[in-house]
Amino acid sequence: MISKDTLTYEAVPLPEREQLSDTDSLAAACSFLETMKARHTTREFADTPVPRDVIEACIAAAGRAPSGANHQPWHFVAVANPDIKQQIRLAAEQEERNFYGGSAGDEWIRALEPIGTGPDKPHLEIAPWLIIVFAQRWGEFDNGARYKNYYVPESVGLATGLLITALHMAGLSSLIHTPNPMKFLNPLLNRPALEKPVMIIATGHAAANASIPKAATIKKPMDEILSVLD
Repeated sequence: MISKDTLTYEAVPLPEREQLSDTDSLAAACSFLETMKARHTTREFADTPVPRDVIEACIAAAGRAPSGANHQPWHFVAVANPDIKQQIRLAAEQEERNFYGGSAGDEWIRALEPIGTGPDKPHLEIAPWLIIVFAQRWGEFDNGARYKNYYVPESVGLATGLLITALHMAGLSSLIHTPNPMKFLNPLLNRPALEKPVMIIATGHAAANASIPKAATIKKPMDEILSVLD
């Protein structure tokens, strides 16, 4: 909770600053690029347990993301309980059947064909952890009064990107799942109305026979994702 009494500006020194040479900076950037080239989304997980401490460390990294007015408008629910995972799967698959049954539209369904998705989501039970990302549409002071959060989708997107990266750096695979709508998650996970579920991230070790869609290996070239004005 934030107190109105703490809403003042105070400057502190920039901590833990590391100054690299241009050569070392490029080497570090290229090393990270090679690491992230090995990140792939898979729907096939091993049921091998992953320690809670690993998941908590990854979520702590996500919590370091920048956010509008530093309001940090996110909440993560990490689920390993088999019964809750089963309930999430059943509710998600019902929404997915509606989606693939006509609510998505033909164009959207065609766009998903190279990815090989469908309404069945066994990974929601097999993966040892599901991390549900919630966006906080507003916040509350310690006295219960509401305050506005700013740039909520952008802030939550930044935190989610850090989370996916942290999971990969921890040697885990992940899969983002976004059934629509996801209102069933609030009562199931006991989250308040001020929070909107954004996505479910299944994570764990990839299965020994895990595969990925060939289409997912095709990335846009640099001249399509970058313009430089120097």
